Amino acid sequence: MFLNHLCLFVTNFLQAKGGLPGVSWGDLYDRHILELQQQSANEVQSEEQQQLQDLRLGGSDLEFCFFVSHDETGCSCAVYRSLEKRMIAISFRGTCTPIDLVTDASIVQDAWVEGEDVTKEGVMKIHSGFRKSLNSISRRLKELVLAAVEPGEDLSQYDVIVTGHSLGAALATLFTTDVAEYGMDAGRSLPQLEPSEPWWNSLATSILGKDSKIGGAPPPPPRPKSLKMYNFGSPRVGNDAFVAKFDSLVKEGRIDSAYRIVNGEDIVARFPRTVNALMLGNIGYEHCGPTVLISQPKTKRNKEGEIIGKNEVKDGLLIWVEGESDDDDCPVRDGVALSNPLSEGALLGDIFSAVKGVTEPSDDIKQVASRLGSVAEKVTSRLQKLSATDITSVVGVNKKFSEREMKIIQSFFNGEAIAHHLEDEYYQGMGLACGYIALVGEDIRPIQEIEDAV
Repeated sequence: MFLNHLCLFVTNFLQAKGGLPGVSWGDLYDRHILELQQQSANEVQSEEQQQLQDLRLGGSDLEFCFFVSHDETGCSCAVYRSLEKRMIAISFRGTCTPIDLVTDASIVQDAWVEGEDVTKEGVMKIHSGFRKSLNSISRRLKELVLAAVEPGEDLSQYDVIVTGHSLGAALATLFTTDVAEYGMDAGRSLPQLEPSEPWWNSLATSILGKDSKIGGAPPPPPRPKSLKMYNFGSPRVGNDAFVAKFDSLVKEGRIDSAYRIVNGEDIVARFPRTVNALMLGNIGYEHCGPTVLISQPKTKRNKEGEIIGKNEVKDGLLIWVEGESDDDDCPVRDGVALSNPLSEGALLGDIFSAVKGVTEPSDDIKQVASRLGSVAEKVTSRLQKLSATDITSVVGVNKKFSEREMKIIQSFFNGEAIAHHLEDEYYQGMGLACGYIALVGEDIRPIQEIEDAV
């Protein structure tokens, strides 16, 4: 279910191209949709399949509406719409300028709601750089989104989809949270304690003139018919209180769908980390929404660049959805750092389990000797499997946590941490998840076709 909706959205722009030459999200989408249609041609179509076809490429009139940017912060956003399908797509640009790097690098937090005391317990706090960046364009963006609706219609008749990659993904998360809780409030930028100005002021001024006034009780800011967010390679944006708010908005149905797509070892999606420092205090970060992990199988090629090895592109799970694929912990989240050093799986815990049987009373010397021999064998076998994470478990560091940390370090050294964050790798990963080999500058080919030829 997730993959169908994601592929519908990520290439919801007619013949969409990527930021890199040779990347064609539109072609990948066309192939995926065509395959789904062929599979269901002789079957009774489900409601999901019918919706997939109905929303193909956002309608025949899908068009680029406007681009909003801010010179000082570098924050930028493009908006597309289909009046035929009553759909508005909002896409935030990722990191691509020096000022964006400054925005990304900060870990200091500000209150999500401007004016709240960040020193109070339970206050929602977010990355200060992300807030400053989105705050610079959010109000103007909401004004223009409201104006993008067909005259005579209302935003409540439109589906709104929000996306972004990297920095853009973080901004998409914040913008979605704002609209979900407060509606499309164009009377202010991001949430604040002070009352907003009337959200319709800009529209009224544009239509009726500068001195126009609307009488009567002010209506609440309009809400879209549906609100969905799909982001890619998103850094963490806020503390536990902010994440709890986001999750509650999903649970209440104010956010209809939200997924955070992570490609392989993408390091950006694993930062910022929770920090306890003397100068900065406690700065906590966690993920918003379920993670969708796209794996990157090791693909062997010959000297001509052709794929060799029949099982290289299909071994393992190519796409894993948190809370849907299985009950495993999300490998992108930090998890619990501390654990009982005597727990099962930890070095001391395994040794303790092996020796505790010897202490049971027995008058049979042969039985005791047998136990001692068994214990010696188990302890020797366990020590032969000793790893770096076993050493950390002795002092109470969770073994799974240590393994994740080691994997992050390894990904830095082998180059995957940065490489997997780039568009070409996301293109390849999404292609594999759809059943295709999608490489920059090459024709998209079905995996099965390549495997049959090997």
